[in-house]
Amino acid sequence: MPGDVIPLREATRAWFQISLQTFGGPAGQIAVMQHKLVDERRWIGQRRFLHALNYCMLLPGPEAQQLAIYTGWLLNGIRGGLIAGGLFVLPGMLALLALSGIYVGYGETDFVTALFAGVAPAVIAIVVQAVQRVGKRALHHPALVGLAVASFAALTFFAVPFPAVVFGAGLLGWLLSLRIPALRESRAHDTADGTEPLISDEALHHELPTVRRSGTVLLIGLVTWFTPVVAFAALAGSTGTPVFVDQGLFFSGAAVVTFGGAYAVLSYVAQQAVGVYHWLAPGEMIRGLALAETTPGPLIMVVQFVAFVGAYRNPGSLDPWLAAVLASLLVTWVTFVPCFLFVLLGAPYVERLRSNRGLTAALTGITAAVVGVIANLAVFFALHNLFDRTRTADAGPVHLDVPVLASWDPVAFAITAVALGVMFGRGWSPLRTLGLCAAIGVGLFVIGAL
Repeated sequence: MPGDVIPLREATRAWFQISLQTFGGPAGQIAVMQHKLVDERRWIGQRRFLHALNYCMLLPGPEAQQLAIYTGWLLNGIRGGLIAGGLFVLPGMLALLALSGIYVGYGETDFVTALFAGVAPAVIAIVVQAVQRVGKRALHHPALVGLAVASFAALTFFAVPFPAVVFGAGLLGWLLSLRIPALRESRAHDTADGTEPLISDEALHHELPTVRRSGTVLLIGLVTWFTPVVAFAALAGSTGTPVFVDQGLFFSGAAVVTFGGAYAVLSYVAQQAVGVYHWLAPGEMIRGLALAETTPGPLIMVVQFVAFVGAYRNPGSLDPWLAAVLASLLVTWVTFVPCFLFVLLGAPYVERLRSNRGLTAALTGITAAVVGVIANLAVFFALHNLFDRTRTADAGPVHLDVPVLASWDPVAFAITAVALGVMFGRGWSPLRTLGLCAAIGVGLFVIGAL
């Protein structure tokens, strides 16, 4: 088993540089790593890079961060994986912690309200674009289109729990593949060779998938994952702050069902955080997503905002600011530690997993369902930001939130139309679109139109 194939200090410097450029969601983050590691430094070949990415696509959680962990492991072993994955998250975590504090402290001021009046409609357009992009890649067969529509209907009309939709889609994907062999073939990524690497595949770090190694990694990973949850449970008992336990357990569970990227799981998080735990008001989820879009790192970092605001409003006997910071750190921990566990545990088995066509078929089904899940998120955001009031319509098994049409917000509709126009008509990036819409919101406030 080789040691460091790149000096650890040099690799750490490279990962720090990458961590400051990881804007634009997973596609942009993966593109940054591709440019730095494959094209510029030539530490890893194109095929090996895509092979690692294909494995990370099988896992719950943010695939870009998991790709950083996996690639760090290839270059410098477990130390490299820990450094790469940790640095990938750190800048965004610090930035969003500061932005969450600003939101809680100044979110009710007229200026900040105007700012969010601009960015919230932009997020609707960003999620709609995500539906289009994921759908274009994932729905390459009529059966998969049907699965996406069924997933959307299950969430939107019948309030089926998100985990049930994910696992049901995986099972249906596998069953459909028995009759449709095309569903057992991975179509996720291009297979171009790219630039010849300076380091051969044989020189990269590798380990044999032994039972002893797997057991050790699993034990350490589970203890590392849940020890803070237990510690916070004890703190909650002494301070009367049950939000720590609720958030620790909820987001630990969410970490293992986040197939399909951040937009998919945000539908589940929004449903629970707003409708069940009441940590946020309906419109606040989209504000948190807007903040997360402006920071580097995985978009799923928005859960930190949810935890911060929820704990600030339910601090028990603790100071609200202390409770908010502690909760945001806890939720960040339980969201991202599993990524290290999944990658470091499964990396030695990657070749075996990638040759498993049944697993590929299940992933194909889940990816198709993700299109419906993201569409459900777009509907949720539109309902609660384009209209001031909604109502619930129940008819037997159907439970549907519908808008009160008289409460429509013409400014929100207009800004959403602008955001859709620049993203789909002119190809603008999400970050640039957010900037434009924020400026529109502030401009309307200055002229007295808000």
